[in-house]
Amino acid sequence: QVQLVESGGGLVQAGGSLRLSCAASGSILRINIMGWYRQAPGKQRELVAAITSGGSTNYADSVKGRFTISRDNAKNTVDLQMNSVKPEDTAVYYCAAVTGTYYWGRGTLVTVSS
Repeated sequence: QVQLVESGGGLVQAGGSLRLSCAASGSILRINIMGWYRQAPGKQRELVAAITSGGSTNYADSVKGRFTISRDNAKNTVDLQMNSVKPEDTAVYYCAAVTGTYYWGRGTLVTVSS
């Protein structure tokens, strides 16, 4: 089992920045991929960014060049730096960890005002 706790969500103006953090605990040695997903009202959950234990990253096209995912394997944390945010980035952001099974945090709300 892996437990994930997100922090850092909130209200931000368009063009601003926000940093999300996620701390993992439990069976952390089994975690391969960590990432961030988001779900906007009335929409399906979608991948925002992911990072492997080796540091390889993958981003949704909609956030490339604006968001940066980083991971600290020693601290078992994964962060998402969000720059130049847009109103369409408004969503609940979920931290995910993959061991072969997906584990999810409870989510943190990000609201971008225009």
